[in-house]
Amino acid sequence: QVQLVESGGGLVQAGDSLRLSCVVSGRTFTNYAMGWFRQPPGKEREFVAGINWSSGSTYYADSVKGRSTISRDYAKNTLYLQMNSLKPEDTALYYCAAHRGVVDRPRRQYEYDYWGQGTQVTVSS
Repeated sequence: QVQLVESGGGLVQAGDSLRLSCVVSGRTFTNYAMGWFRQPPGKEREFVAGINWSSGSTYYADSVKGRSTISRDYAKNTLYLQMNSLKPEDTALYYCAAHRGVVDRPRRQYEYDYWGQGTQVTVSS
């Protein structure tokens, strides 16, 4: 089993920045991907950003590209999402997730095997 615990959410104003963290523990795999998803109020969960844990290769949803950076600290087994220039439409419950398969750059929810409980980000205008 893999456990994921997110932190770093909060209430901020438009234009502010936040860094979300996700600590990974339990059984890990040599080559897997990690991702951030979010679920805005009343909407479906959507992909935000992903990273190959071994290579560090990253990919993003168009909605956050240029404003967000996904990264990982290999030694600390921690995933990060740095979000800048936050907008009210970034308000959502943010989840980290782990994909242990072989899909290249997974973006769909069903491609991920493990999920955290989420951390709330609220951006006021």
